[in-house]
Amino acid sequence: MRWVTGHDARRGVVRGWRTLTHAGGAIATLSASILPPLLAAIGFVSHALAVAGQRSFVILAISHALVQLVKRTVSRPRPSLGVGCSILASEPDRFSFPSGHAAAAMSIAMGYALVFPALAVPLCVIAVAVGLSRVYLGVHYPGDVLVGQLLALSVGIGLAAL
Repeated sequence: MRWVTGHDARRGVVRGWRTLTHAGGAIATLSASILPPLLAAIGFVSHALAVAGQRSFVILAISHALVQLVKRTVSRPRPSLGVGCSILASEPDRFSFPSGHAAAAMSIAMGYALVFPALAVPLCVIAVAVGLSRVYLGVHYPGDVLVGQLLALSVGIGLAAL
């Protein structure tokens, strides 16, 4: 469920993982997908950045719908409910499988990577780190994160094939 660090580093380490986990939250992912097209419309950012935001939004919307469909169908309890694991972050709902944060972070990474291929590796590394943060903080099992990321990757690859 969650790997453990030494107690001396715990406060700073936990703060770091909590900060990172927010990169997969609604505010960060919606901002990354909605703001570039709006800013491009008034001439503040490039057309390419607007396209990356639009693609991210489509991948995010489709993957989020899939995540919610699977979550409500499987109804797997979170580690805190299933095995009594203590949590280090707030849980957005009671269902664990698949991870919405992991899917959202990978959705944004994929949307931008499709437009800016040179950024694909660093963006995907950040998205994977967001997923790891969900496991570290005790709100997801590793499989939840993996499936969330695979859903987003599948949607992104499907969009690229169109």
